Amino acid sequence: MQFIKQFFGAANSSASKSVSVTNQSTGCLRVGILGTGKIGTDLLVKIQRSPFLECVIFSGRNVDSEGMRYAKNLGVPLSDQGIKAFYNEDYACDIVFDATSAAHHLLHAQVFEKLRIFAIDMTPSQIGECCVPALGMVDVRQHRNVSMISCGGQASIPVAQVLSRVIPNISQIAVKSIVSTNSIGPGTLANIDEYYQNTKAGLFKYTQVGDLAVELCVDEINLETPMLTSVTAHCSFVDMDNLIEALNAMLERVRCYVPGYKLVAEPVRLHDGVRVDICVEGLGDYLPKYAGNLDIINCAAIAVAEEYARIQLRQRQFVPIQAQSDSIFERLVGYRSVG
Repeated sequence: MQFIKQFFGAANSSASKSVSVTNQSTGCLRVGILGTGKIGTDLLVKIQRSPFLECVIFSGRNVDSEGMRYAKNLGVPLSDQGIKAFYNEDYACDIVFDATSAAHHLLHAQVFEKLRIFAIDMTPSQIGECCVPALGMVDVRQHRNVSMISCGGQASIPVAQVLSRVIPNISQIAVKSIVSTNSIGPGTLANIDEYYQNTKAGLFKYTQVGDLAVELCVDEINLETPMLTSVTAHCSFVDMDNLIEALNAMLERVRCYVPGYKLVAEPVRLHDGVRVDICVEGLGDYLPKYAGNLDIINCAAIAVAEEYARIQLRQRQFVPIQAQSDSIFERLVGYRSVG
């Protein structure tokens, strides 16, 4: 904690200087990435093509890592100072993606709050407010720290919310995700308990179902298996026509930011309920397309960042030509954030 206390002292002496401004030449909000592994590097690629965002710092601990070398080739500013980099005024930013670990975010969140940086938590730390973009982004307006929950959460919660909305008296919702061993990092494995807890927290927020079961399986044989997620609702009655209609509408909303999100087949009737199987294919940016588990959480995070950027740009009355269109949901499905 001495490490954090020293940072707080620095923040108290220069907090006013830590508030960044819009890049006047591009009209983009300045963002930073903390954590240069698979998730952080893929986020960087997605930010590079965003009309709302500009990455001004890619910070980790090893400048010789694969992610750092990739970012260097893109001409992105680098630092091996980790969280300390965000005290450098040259890297002042509006938004930071924390792609480290749940344990580290417990400390990082305090620093971001002191520096008044909007934090998007890619870890299952349970600090930020859970957010699934397809289900609304009012939390982007109300909170300074937003949690992307988990890959399993982003994949399962839209379906689970539909099930809880159209099926009466659900006794349990069970979620099982299968991912390739090549698309799961050491951070997820090291935080597996937090993964389960945060996924359940997100499921409960959006479904209000008390009995929740979550399972994550790693396929070590089929190394290019895409992310497969099954969501099972245990119940006594299902109106299948109503369910299919609602599912299709939800899938269209998710596909606004995750194009590879799709049903494997029609919902399956069970003797005690119904099961919905989802496949997630990635965009194939930095990561292979089969790594849909990583891509879905990154795509969701970019959607949150762009919504926050849109709000900030409008408040500052600075909306560049390339960003004059509304947010992704307003453009594609007529959806408007509440608030």
